[in-house]
Amino acid sequence: MTEKVTATICSATQSPELARVAAQFAVAITPAMRALINAEDPHDPIAAQFVPSERELEINPGELADPIGDKAYSPVDGIVHRYPDRVLLKLAHVCAVYCRFCFRREQIGPTAHGLSADALETALSYIEAHKEIWEVILTGGDPLVLSDRRIAEVIARLNAIEHVKIIRIHTRIPVVNPARITPELIKVLRGHKPVYVLLHCNHARELTPEARAACARLVDAGIPMLSQSVLLRGVNDDAESLGDLMRAFVESRVKPHYLHQLDFARGTSHFRVPLAKVQDLMRRLRGHISGLCQPTLIIDIPGGAGKVPAGPVYVKPNGSDWTIEDYRGRPHAYSDRLKD
Repeated sequence: MTEKVTATICSATQSPELARVAAQFAVAITPAMRALINAEDPHDPIAAQFVPSERELEINPGELADPIGDKAYSPVDGIVHRYPDRVLLKLAHVCAVYCRFCFRREQIGPTAHGLSADALETALSYIEAHKEIWEVILTGGDPLVLSDRRIAEVIARLNAIEHVKIIRIHTRIPVVNPARITPELIKVLRGHKPVYVLLHCNHARELTPEARAACARLVDAGIPMLSQSVLLRGVNDDAESLGDLMRAFVESRVKPHYLHQLDFARGTSHFRVPLAKVQDLMRRLRGHISGLCQPTLIIDIPGGAGKVPAGPVYVKPNGSDWTIEDYRGRPHAYSDRLKD
């Protein structure tokens, strides 16, 4: 059920090395994102995310084709059931843009095997049969590249499953193709069960006036939005860039949710930020920007063991009491012992 993706394809034939990158990993960028690239800046954070690089051919030890273990937790095609009360439903295997750091970069792309009608039926039957499933997360690829009709069909089926209470959609579309967020699409998303949209965005410049307007259309329709971002070297790995991004989310009525430590996808080591630096960046956000702007730093444990929070620790045991650091790094004694 793959739809044609309208996107400007980056030229990857400038060198044999870039041709090899394009042969291994899908390449595409939308006009909205292409327009944001500053061609005179060799360190442009938008270009870094979407324009292929010869560095993607460098495969480091520990990098994996399936870094978060989707395959190990896929009981049927299109379903990933890693946590007890929720599943991923991977509707599409294509995206409007292809991020150069994507953790599913070897499973998606225009030539990837899409989810057939029979496979979709099997996936929905799996959800129907497992009454512990409270939430279904539509992902892929990007589910919003599909037609309104196909999205409506899936949401209608999920709405009819009594034990499914929440539908979540993971997407980049409001940023990379804001015009796709039409009244017709919003009507499809508004059902009798809550739909949450999680927006993937990594730099404040991506939240253009058009992107903010697209977010506003969703939020004004009663569809809550949260963010997920990836910590990327050369894109958002400084306190100013990260703070600007989180404030831009809040200004757009998108609640900061997850900040992902980069997964160990093959050919992505040039984007990786050491965990100690990431934790320091989180400390520099705390207290310096609004609590509304604080994301949760997350590591997806390689192999499929799941996500865990990985932020800095402010409260440490001290004998039978505690020492608490404030946002400036100053220690404070704290006791929660009750007196008889």
